[in-house]
Amino acid sequence: MKTNQELRNTLRQIDRRSYPAYKQLRGVYRFEGFLLGIDHVQGDPFAAPSRVSVRVAGAQAGFDAVLYDTREKKTALEDLLLRSFGQQLREFSFQAKGSGKSGLMAVTVPGQEVLERTGCQINEKNGDIILRMEIGFPANGRTVNSRELEKILFDFLPVCVKKSLFYRALDAKKVQGAADLAEDQAYIRAQLKERDLAAFVANGAVLPRESGVSRRPMKGAVPFRSPASMEVEMELPNAGKMRGMGVRRGITLIVGGGYHGKSTLLKALELGIYNHIRGDGREYVITDDTAVKIRAEDGRGVKGVDISMFITNLPNGKDTRKFSTDDASGSTSQAANVVEAMEAGSKVFLIDEDTSATNFMIRDELMQRVVHREVEPITPFIERVNGLYEERGISTVLVAGSSGSYFHKADCILQMNRYVPEEITELAKKEAAAFPMPAGDTPKADEPDFGRVFRADRKFGADGRVKMKTMGRDGISINRDTIDLRYVEQLADSEQLSGLARIMKYMRMNIFDGKKTLREALDEVETVLAGKGFEGICGESSLPGTLAMPRRQEIAACVNRWRELNRY
Repeated sequence: MKTNQELRNTLRQIDRRSYPAYKQLRGVYRFEGFLLGIDHVQGDPFAAPSRVSVRVAGAQAGFDAVLYDTREKKTALEDLLLRSFGQQLREFSFQAKGSGKSGLMAVTVPGQEVLERTGCQINEKNGDIILRMEIGFPANGRTVNSRELEKILFDFLPVCVKKSLFYRALDAKKVQGAADLAEDQAYIRAQLKERDLAAFVANGAVLPRESGVSRRPMKGAVPFRSPASMEVEMELPNAGKMRGMGVRRGITLIVGGGYHGKSTLLKALELGIYNHIRGDGREYVITDDTAVKIRAEDGRGVKGVDISMFITNLPNGKDTRKFSTDDASGSTSQAANVVEAMEAGSKVFLIDEDTSATNFMIRDELMQRVVHREVEPITPFIERVNGLYEERGISTVLVAGSSGSYFHKADCILQMNRYVPEEITELAKKEAAAFPMPAGDTPKADEPDFGRVFRADRKFGADGRVKMKTMGRDGISINRDTIDLRYVEQLADSEQLSGLARIMKYMRMNIFDGKKTLREALDEVETVLAGKGFEGICGESSLPGTLAMPRRQEIAACVNRWRELNRY
């Protein structure tokens, strides 16, 4: 470890030399109140910025251990510190001048969800804080401009650190509030299991977003209000008594006219798997954390998935117990998505009629009379939905706007009327009695075969070099393989995709051995992530600050969409 004066001396020595001279700066330097790590130096002023870390000892940071003594509170505090640091940083980014990315100062910019990130991490044992950021080392052309970098490291950065990473510099009520909210959210999540609920939506929640490209709450939106028949009360550790709608396990149907809020409610439930920041409007919308959005996904690749509970006796004789295709139809892709979600451990399915394959969801009476069951390979979801719950404990929340057939199957029917929910189960069941379901027994479905195993390609990363790229929230590329994740709708942040790329590399090189099933592989990678985080996955002493944690379900979805991954 070196002193900050040694850093200053080196900066002055390399001034006006060629840009690679900056590589001499790598190392750790002691500043007043923190350690500065220059972890990776960019090779060119136009390349990706240099990676820098700031470390503050827990004793100096001054945060009481009670603020981070659970995983949820720890993540909330890390999120708060990252947002605070980013707010300070905005005043200084690009204040230092030069070519290319010179003067850039950036950290992760979190959205409405509170995610575990490598951008800021707190050691739960001693409270030490590490914050990772990027800095564009200044240059004139491709010549070192160390005077400008000296300004960044000695003038700008210390101000940001002192104003955002020390308890005494922050609003104590805001810090405590973040911890309290995380504790309350964890309490509700635990209550879902105890009360046999699939989700909870608090009275007063603001569900609509301000636009199709923004996740911020809409101003002037109608606050959510639970129907009296579905209202439950919870005594939260910090917020006290809170009432809201409890979505009970089983089959819940959401109906209503167009633009009345059906899909808005479902979208809130989709993202209720994550905690949200205070003021988001959805901070008390909590969904079973294994819930998966199920949809049709025309054109996706499917390899070796047992979809026989939905599709059998194909005219081409293809085996649906080990179904594979490079170009799935709407029905086969949705069937595969259901079975893969089961394989990943989901206990709640979230489905919107608008993004589903019609022939997978329902076959009306007239169609069944014309096209008999004997010549129809598809057993629609409506014939399996009750069995999924009764036999396998998997609940379904379904949005429907055009077909009333699910009235017969639903345990609870909710109508959205101008964004106000009304429970209409009794009325809907009474009306449905006049439209009986077609007679006929549905064949019993065997438990799907979850015995798929994966093998590693020895040529993959044999020299340790694997090129990875994230394409926003659309997908990732690993070497020449592209994994399309556009329709994995519960990925909330592009940094989760960056994390998935690292996890895919690790699984292919360390886990997929041709013996472990996917479930066993997921268990193993979850154990590594729970114990060591991304450090255990990446095997790097200097992690990038641009990774966020995905769920087990999204890890499985990524594996299943990796077309070039070899499967037995």
